Amino acid sequence: MFLIVCFPAVFLDVIERTVIMNSAVDVWGCVLKALSEDLTTTAISTWFDDCRAIEFCDNRLFIHTPSVFKKSVIEERFTGTIRSALGELFSGNVDIVVLDDDGLVALNEAAKEHDHLNIEDYTFERFVVGNSNKFAHAAALAVAEGQVRQNYNPLFIYGDSGLGKTHLLYAIRHSIKLKYPYFNIVFVKGEVFTNELIEALQQGKNVEFREKYRGADIFLMDDIQFIAGRISTQEEFFNTFNTLYELGKQIVFTSDRPPSDIYRLEDRLRSRLESSLIADIQPPDTELRIAIVRNKAAQLGVILPDDVMNYIAETMTSNIRQLEGAVKMIIAMREIMNEDITVTSVSNRLKEIFKASEELLPTVDNIIDETAKFYMLTPEDLKGQRRTRDTALARQISMFLIRKLTNLSLKDIGAVFDGRDHTTVLSAVRRIEAYLEDSPDYSRIIRDITSNINSKR
Repeated sequence: MFLIVCFPAVFLDVIERTVIMNSAVDVWGCVLKALSEDLTTTAISTWFDDCRAIEFCDNRLFIHTPSVFKKSVIEERFTGTIRSALGELFSGNVDIVVLDDDGLVALNEAAKEHDHLNIEDYTFERFVVGNSNKFAHAAALAVAEGQVRQNYNPLFIYGDSGLGKTHLLYAIRHSIKLKYPYFNIVFVKGEVFTNELIEALQQGKNVEFREKYRGADIFLMDDIQFIAGRISTQEEFFNTFNTLYELGKQIVFTSDRPPSDIYRLEDRLRSRLESSLIADIQPPDTELRIAIVRNKAAQLGVILPDDVMNYIAETMTSNIRQLEGAVKMIIAMREIMNEDITVTSVSNRLKEIFKASEELLPTVDNIIDETAKFYMLTPEDLKGQRRTRDTALARQISMFLIRKLTNLSLKDIGAVFDGRDHTTVLSAVRRIEAYLEDSPDYSRIIRDITSNINSKR
């Protein structure tokens, strides 16, 4: 059940990595919002409550439901409506692919064999250096070149999303692979490490798990903040860290915040991370933003007028990924629509981008998932009637965050949580607001969960 798509290749890349829709979660959230205009809350809850977005690539949105029955119903009844919603979002034909558990396994296996990132895009040569990232770049380059390893081990790079942390990790991996092809380089995201550990524990494959990570010559972990609060994960990671460090293996981490600000991180692990060489990446200044725009345009074989580059750099100020996405969008629209690249035409395109970005909200499922993970619970625990202390608190926090981060009414929020009424939701929201006024700990909890939610957008 695949739809043949007729977008030009240059526009496919824009759709996949545009700043308007930069993840499957974003796209699915907008689809659900569109569906809510035609379907009742009960219908959406019945058929889509356990659906989650998996991937958005090649003009196809992949979603997963563990229920084979729901998969068949969605395919039979709703694919036309979903395609229409996707068509409205992207002004063209985009397909929906519904996966059950077997389909998800097959997709994950395929992803392992075909890394969707083009490694050539993530090298030191293509990393634009400025005052805001100069130290992090120099430290990463020193690691890749093997210079005075003890002084750069571990290396901890932190900064907001979209500033180049992951780029530097891939650049390290790429550079070391070229120089030392026999090195065992392990690259993993914090959340993937956690999920693999859970799977190993369930399947009794602890030995294989440890051999995979403790046998690394170079260990690179992206988004380490996602292991915080998970006791068994932190224990395993602590032992893995010690083993690698004692063997003199190079270790590099990235995070959206420094070790001191990662709440629910064990003290002994925080101490290890704080002993790292810590390098932060700040939002780029105007000169660096212009250089990034010029560099990205050159990679795409285009020379942009100076006034256009200046306008883009002055308009999009906080995120490198947005800058690069804007350049791709503008060049693609010129090639597709045959538009001249002027400040006026660029201004019109960027207004569309900002309008869509402002309307883009995290999904309810994403908020519940991240709150549940923080407390080592499941989404079903939060939505159901379980009444343990941690479950009740996590449920109240998720209600508070849904109210804060989305446009849902109290009644609609209650419907998500097993049909609770709006007074229950209001009570939960007010209770968390009171906690935030009285306790810095709750402020850190809300900040960490919110950061994790935003990292998935």
